[in-house]
Amino acid sequence: MSQADLDSLVPEVAPRNRRDFLKTAVGSAFALAVLPVAAETITTDTQGLDVGEVMLDVPGIKMPVYYAKPAGKTHLPTIIVVSEIFGVHQHIADICRRFAKLGYLALAPELFARAGDPQSLGTIAEIQSQIVAKTPDQQVLTDIDATVKWAMANGGDEKRLGITGFCWGGRITWLYDAYNPNVKAAVAWYGRIVGDTNASFPRNPIDIAGQLHAPLLGMYGGKDTGIPVASVEQARAALAKGNAASKASELVVFPNSGHAFFADYRASYVEADAKAGWAKALEWFRNHGVA
Repeated sequence: MSQADLDSLVPEVAPRNRRDFLKTAVGSAFALAVLPVAAETITTDTQGLDVGEVMLDVPGIKMPVYYAKPAGKTHLPTIIVVSEIFGVHQHIADICRRFAKLGYLALAPELFARAGDPQSLGTIAEIQSQIVAKTPDQQVLTDIDATVKWAMANGGDEKRLGITGFCWGGRITWLYDAYNPNVKAAVAWYGRIVGDTNASFPRNPIDIAGQLHAPLLGMYGGKDTGIPVASVEQARAALAKGNAASKASELVVFPNSGHAFFADYRASYVEADAKAGWAKALEWFRNHGVA
C-alpha cells in the first residue's frame, strides 16, 4: 500500500470519538497504528459460525464484545481473547473465529471502551498515553467477569473456561488467571512480566506468578527487546516456587522471534513460530480441561 493509499484512510478512521467508536462494529477493521497490513494476514470465514457483537452493561458504559461460536451449539468450551493495545480490531476477531471453527465459544471484550478508540490513533505512543494509561487493571478484570457471565448464559460451559491474550492482553491473562478461580487454563502471548506499578496498575505477572488458579502457558520471543529473556527466567523461577497451578505452568521462548510474532498482519510475524505456538496453545487447552 502506498503512502497516498494510507493517507486516504486517515479521514475515515481518525475522527472517531468514543461515541462513534461504540456505534462501530468491533473487529470490522484494522487499527490505524498498524497499517499497512501484511500480505500474510489471515482471514477466517464465518461459514458454520454464529458471529456478532453484543453490548454488555458494565459500570458507566455499554461495552462491545465480539463473539464467535459454532452455529446452533451449546455447552461450548469458552475462551476469552484479550487484545493487544489496539483493541478488538480485525485480527482479534479473526482469532475468535479460528477458535470457533474448532468448537469453542470465543469472546473478545473491548476493554478500552471507556477511554476511547485505540483504533483511531496513529501511533503506539498515543495509544499508550491516551487509552492504556486510563484503563486500570481492576476495571479490566471485572469487565472480563461480565463477559464470562454473558458467555455462560449464551452457550458457554462454566466448567471449561480458558483465557488467552496478546501483548497487553498477555499481561492481563496472567492477572486474570490469578484473579478468577474458575479459569481452567491460560495462554499468554508475550505479555510484559515486570514493570513499574501504581494505584491503577498495582501488580505485574511477576508478583502473582506463584498464585495462579490454572496452569499458564507463556510464549515469548527470544529477540523481544521489550520483554527480555531475563524477565522470563524470573517468572519461571517464581512459578517453580508457587502453588500447584503455578508449578504446572510452562514458559516457552522462541529464539528466532521478536515481539508480536503471532501477529500475521504485521511485519513482526514469524510464520513457523506462530504456527508452533498456536498448536501449543490448542494442546494446552485440551490437556487442561478446556476443550
